[in-house]
Amino acid sequence: MAMHLFARSFTGLFADGFCLIPQRTFGVSAAAAAVQKMTRVRVVDNSSLGTTPYHRPPRVIHVYTKNGVGKVGDKVLLAIKGQKKAALIVGHRMPGQRMDPRFDSNNVVLIEENGNPTGTRIKVPIPTHLRKRMEGDYSKVLAIASSFV
Repeated sequence: MAMHLFARSFTGLFADGFCLIPQRTFGVSAAAAAVQKMTRVRVVDNSSLGTTPYHRPPRVIHVYTKNGVGKVGDKVLLAIKGQKKAALIVGHRMPGQRMDPRFDSNNVVLIEENGNPTGTRIKVPIPTHLRKRMEGDYSKVLAIASSFV
């Protein structure tokens, strides 16, 4: 008799939309799709560190923004071949604002402490809206770009 009452109340809970077992949902926020800590990136300039094959792909150690999420034009710190190098994001996988291009990979250009690029050529096209955003800071990065999208 007691088992019958338990089964009856158990089915009644499901019929009313309640569940005894809490269900968990998995959601990805917008920040998880952008460049953040431990994100693998691709070096797209012709610097010596970027062109040599490496055992582990370069990873982001730190993003120099308030919220820790990097967009196109932001500065990051990379771990590449056992060294720490500063880099500039020139393309990321997450779509940005309207009419901004979306890339297949997270692209970075290695820069020195003073803002000059380490390489002499950028192998992939970079977004044109970087011209307005980075006129004074990283103008030499824009100068070595071969093409713009």
